[in-house]
Amino acid sequence: EKVRAIAAACEAGNREKVVEAAITKDGLICDRVRREAWPFLLGSRNSTNGSLSEKRRDWRDLPPHVDEDQVKLDVNRSFIYYPTNMTPRQLEQRKKQLLELIVEVLRRHPMLGYFQGFHDICQLILLVLGPVLAVPAVEHIALLRIRDFMLPEMAPAIDHLFLLYPLLKAEHPKLCAHISNTQPFFALAATLTLYAHEIQEYSNIARLFDAFLALDPVFPLYLFAQIIISRSTELFSIPEDEPEMLHSILSHLPKPLDLETWITQAIQLLKSRPPESLSYWHCVSYLSVLKTSKKHSSLKEAEILFKKHCRQLEFRKKKKEVLVKLNKNKGTVLFVGVSVLVGVGGVVWGVWGRRMG
Repeated sequence: EKVRAIAAACEAGNREKVVEAAITKDGLICDRVRREAWPFLLGSRNSTNGSLSEKRRDWRDLPPHVDEDQVKLDVNRSFIYYPTNMTPRQLEQRKKQLLELIVEVLRRHPMLGYFQGFHDICQLILLVLGPVLAVPAVEHIALLRIRDFMLPEMAPAIDHLFLLYPLLKAEHPKLCAHISNTQPFFALAATLTLYAHEIQEYSNIARLFDAFLALDPVFPLYLFAQIIISRSTELFSIPEDEPEMLHSILSHLPKPLDLETWITQAIQLLKSRPPESLSYWHCVSYLSVLKTSKKHSSLKEAEILFKKHCRQLEFRKKKKEVLVKLNKNKGTVLFVGVSVLVGVGGVVWGVWGRRMG
């Protein structure tokens, strides 16, 4: 019954019903439904009807992307955990499809910077949607959901992580204080790869993507916060002056994975503690995908925002370099500044004296 309801909602363009199905128990049920629902949720469905591909150049004719060598290395290490029933020939075919998927997306959007773990996301999308539907889906994920992770600097990705402690402090201040001696980089691998690098069971990561694609790009971070809260008893058993041990534990997801409970509770956390209410929110760039996802939904708009964000990062980098130089040479600058001030003061005094006779 749920399968038929999802199919009908996709056909009718009823996003609210598809989202409701994606975030409730068992999500979108199976890959047959996901092949219809994921492109619908991403907004990539209209890019797969053939008309777009007819207008675009063959990706093989486009200039190579600077990161293609690294992509090849990562693709060679793909499909480790799933599917489990492939022959060597099938495995090589899958790797070829994955390489072509990633390279096509990068060549069509050369401003995007590849990161290790992006291939884990693409691997899942390829397995669920197939090679044709996967291309526009990955384009939409890269530009409209994880754009901040594909910028030339890591600072925007770090800003995502720095929302974690304000969120925990608001919801569970005692737990936040207990683990605050360790930096929140333990959440980087999971949030960067939308958990695709961390979860080894195909059914679990596919179920999780049902929720990720239905909700705001900030939701993976809220899920991680909820997982931390669910481990409070375990974490309180470790002394707070053992940050290395806390970091090690927090870097790995607990087993077994209680996905349905975590998803439900993280959604409630998102409602009760929206990102706009967090103390670090003002530090996140207005160009971040976290702040623009509701207002800008086209690939063209996303590319414009990406380029603006790159310029903003370059300006901040140059500003920082100038400040470092000024700080390094502040003694010389102060001496020169005082000398100039004294010299100017002498001239002014002499001119004033002559005028006064």
